[in-house]
Amino acid sequence: MNTNKPPVAEKKQAATHQPVPPPRTTAKKNAEHTQLSVLLHLEKRALAAQDNQALCFVIANETHMLTPFRQSLIMDKNISGQFSLRQASGLANIVEDSPFSIWLQSLIASLDISNHQAQSMLVKSESIREDLQTGWLEWLPEHLLIIPVLDVDENVAMLVLYAREQTWSPLDLDLLHRLHDCYAYCYRAMNKRENNLARKLRQFIQSGRLRWVVLAMVLALFIPIRLSVLAPAEVVALNAKAVASPIDGVIGKIHVQPNAEVEVGDALFSLDDSALQSRRNIALKALVIARADALVAEQQAFNDYSSKAELASALGRVREKEAELGAVELLLQRVTVKADRKGLAIFADKNDWIGRPVQIGERIMQLASAEDAGIEIWLPVADAINLDIGAPIRVFLHTQPLSPLDASLLQTSYQASQSPEGISAYTLFGHFSERKDLPRLGLRGTARISSDWTVLGYYLFRRPIAAVREFTGL
Repeated sequence: MNTNKPPVAEKKQAATHQPVPPPRTTAKKNAEHTQLSVLLHLEKRALAAQDNQALCFVIANETHMLTPFRQSLIMDKNISGQFSLRQASGLANIVEDSPFSIWLQSLIASLDISNHQAQSMLVKSESIREDLQTGWLEWLPEHLLIIPVLDVDENVAMLVLYAREQTWSPLDLDLLHRLHDCYAYCYRAMNKRENNLARKLRQFIQSGRLRWVVLAMVLALFIPIRLSVLAPAEVVALNAKAVASPIDGVIGKIHVQPNAEVEVGDALFSLDDSALQSRRNIALKALVIARADALVAEQQAFNDYSSKAELASALGRVREKEAELGAVELLLQRVTVKADRKGLAIFADKNDWIGRPVQIGERIMQLASAEDAGIEIWLPVADAINLDIGAPIRVFLHTQPLSPLDASLLQTSYQASQSPEGISAYTLFGHFSERKDLPRLGLRGTARISSDWTVLGYYLFRRPIAAVREFTGL
């Protein structure tokens, strides 16, 4: 019985002195739990950001809660494909031309970061160029971590830089990579809101093909082209005859419709003859009185020799009244104007002329032939170019814009006048090359008048060059 007791006692003693877990294990679990909470908090903050500016603020100023560092910097790619400083921890505004910003751009450019690089980089001051090491010692601590952020096209759109004095542990790198996956997801999601055209344009510029496009545009400026100008135009009759008022008066009636075809002898318009009829009646009565006075003087001359002088005076008054009556009757014959040639009566509107007072020689309408159709062009003074007789003209009428007509320059004016649009312009006339199926008189459109050959660059920049010389005198 006594021999079995010691082992029991030893067993109890062994159970009593079982080792207790060290307290540092609990502290490590608490630290990991805290880091996990911070990680979830930062992911929540990133997901709640409304735009990329708010996201960059979270990255630069709040990531410090997950892993300590002395400074964080955010650089994004501009339209030229270079990285520039956008955000820095603890700073509200960034000066792009500051010495630190310029040095940082040179540092990133020296690292030669690939456009599709998705892995982070650990950089030390010993691994950079010698000319950049002085700036590193002045502005950055020893250890630098660079994490790229890719856009929707899997290109590096942003770089996040973390700098501190201690080396980066594997746990710190794992946490930052896990957090930056969320940052990159938020960045790409907000970039999808941008205009696709702007994103494609930025992608095209960053691809390096822009310089070839610029080179092609420069070479295109030397393409030979004919110097030309556009001006308003109208189909007119080149040999039209003006029909003017023969006397002073008021238009009483228009006998034809606008653009109606008339024959020789057809009445075109008539003036109001009421005043002339009154003058004719007065002249007729005055002639009757003068003839009666002459008859009395002639009868008296048979009996009285001295009355022969009064007879000559009475006969003179008769001839005067007859001349006045003849003049009034001649005016009455000219009241109605008739066509002296076959053609079209061209004028605006009958109601615009009826009751309108006119003077002798004032044009009322035109008589033109459809076979004499040509083109009248009003070339603005600001667009004037050197033109020779026979220069080619291309006419685009409003009624048939898809069927242009060919013409050639016939006449140009040496003095500018006011065009129907109210601007100072030169008047040009041209005749159509094809004499069949001529357009109707009065149609309007746009004419392109061509001059000598030149290069495309001069054609495009002629007006700007003229404007610069006008204001500067160079």
